[in-house]
Amino acid sequence: MRAGRKPAAWYRQSGVLAVRVSRGVPRLLLVTSTGGKRWVIPKGIVEKGHSPARSAAKEAWEEAGVTGTVSRRMLGRYRYEKWQGVCTVLVYRLDVERFHRTWPEAHVRRRRWFSLRGAAARLGDTALAALILETLGARGARRRR
Repeated sequence: MRAGRKPAAWYRQSGVLAVRVSRGVPRLLLVTSTGGKRWVIPKGIVEKGHSPARSAAKEAWEEAGVTGTVSRRMLGRYRYEKWQGVCTVLVYRLDVERFHRTWPEAHVRRRRWFSLRGAAARLGDTALAALILETLGARGARRRR
């Protein structure tokens, strides 16, 4: 392993599109990166002993303070560069059932609800933005399992 490079398992990640639907209109919850400069989806390393979906739901709690029902079916994936390598993020839908006032990373992250287009416009990753619009667009607004 080169200096700065992480263990191979760290490059396999999962995340959620945390959604709430009100009057048929989906809203997506984004969080800031730990540095507070970028909007991102809750995501992280797939923990040993957890499925990618379960790990993604855990990240939603830790990073965004939301809990709910996570889909078993992956919506898609995207890649980004980090730690001198390329991380692959498996993305799942989380239908938010509870929005907690306090959460583990509240001291380092902000969170905000966005329209789908608003969320896509704020993300720096075009593949993730396209995934959001394709999977949660007009037909994707309804709850899915």
